Amino acid sequence: MSNLPPSPDKPRETLTQSQLDGMIELHGRFLSGRLGGRRATLKAFDLVGLSMAGKDMRQVDFTGCNLFGVDMSGANFSEARLYACDLTGANLSKTNFTRADLRGARIENANLEDANLDKADLRVGGFAEGGMYDTGQGVNFRGANLSGAKLTGSLATAADFSDAIMSDINMTGADLRNANMSGADLSGAQMAGTKLKGAVLKETILTGVNMSDISEMDVDISAAITDKNIGKSIKTLDEPLEAKIETHERWVSSAGKEGKQLDLSGYDMRPLESLKQQKLTAIKAVKARFFGMNLYKVEMQSAILDQSDFRRCDLEGADLRGSSFKNALFSHANIKYANFDPLLFGTAGSGQRFAPCSFEGASFAYANFSRSKMRSANFKNTDLTNANFSGCDLREADFTGAKLDGIIWEDANIEGAILPRTGSVFKLKTTE
Repeated sequence: MSNLPPSPDKPRETLTQSQLDGMIELHGRFLSGRLGGRRATLKAFDLVGLSMAGKDMRQVDFTGCNLFGVDMSGANFSEARLYACDLTGANLSKTNFTRADLRGARIENANLEDANLDKADLRVGGFAEGGMYDTGQGVNFRGANLSGAKLTGSLATAADFSDAIMSDINMTGADLRNANMSGADLSGAQMAGTKLKGAVLKETILTGVNMSDISEMDVDISAAITDKNIGKSIKTLDEPLEAKIETHERWVSSAGKEGKQLDLSGYDMRPLESLKQQKLTAIKAVKARFFGMNLYKVEMQSAILDQSDFRRCDLEGADLRGSSFKNALFSHANIKYANFDPLLFGTAGSGQRFAPCSFEGASFAYANFSRSKMRSANFKNTDLTNANFSGCDLREADFTGAKLDGIIWEDANIEGAILPRTGSVFKLKTTE
């Protein structure tokens, strides 16, 4: 079901920026009671990429409009009607949506940093066949940036916040029953009085949250990441990490004859904040927590990093050749210009071993891989929703069973790659 009203008889009407500016001027007159004013009412218009930044848009009616990629930053949309609008990728930072009607809206991958959605209506909504109103779908915030936003008292039952960035958000008194918050980052969120009955909190980051605010609510947090179960702090090692790295380097250089392999499995690495340009070749770190860390140009070739959490990490320029990342989490990570090419071990002939990177079962939703080297990588059954592979070398990569909805392939080289035949929606543009 589309969240926009169908228009089978004629194409959606459009406005230029100058036409929209004229309507905004008349709307301003309407709000101030001046002569010649007229309330802005646009239904099912196409306003893709236009700007209303900083404007006073109180009480506008944009029902069913396509607002893909619009700039509404710093604007005032309080008490506005944005029912079933498409705001995908829009700039809504510091926008005021107090008491706005956003039922059934699609706000996926939008920037709502420090936005105000106090008492906003974020319940289900949409259009049925023929353009009739329907109770179709909840608001879609998938992958959106809501850090520092205010959702106090908002009605967001059945809303989809999966993989959203919601750090330091204020959701005091909000109704989020049956909401999907899988993979969302709610670190430092204020949640006193928030209704969460039936909400899905799988892999949801709840560190820095006062759990007593939600402990008595009918919600399962066993699959969430809290301060209690995030793992052993790296600060609790029996000797300084630097010393363990030296021992590990002897193990690597001697092919295992001296020293000892560094095993960071199960550790919470976040207290270090940065491993920038650190040499960690061939380490083992299963189920380690790296999320949010600075891993710029880190060297972790031939490492075992299965089930580890790299969400929101900066891995730009990292050397990760031949490593294993099975079932790891990378949503919203910056992985530009990284090297995931295979490694070749041993001498020529039967003793030689070819080791490509394995991402089987991993999640890379909204990650940015642009210009990375990923030849022969194993992406079987991975979630690559809205991942950016522009300019990547993906020759002979295996995407069997992968979820590729919204993926960006522009100028990627996928010569010889194995792509899924069905189940994903994407546009393909490759190098010649």
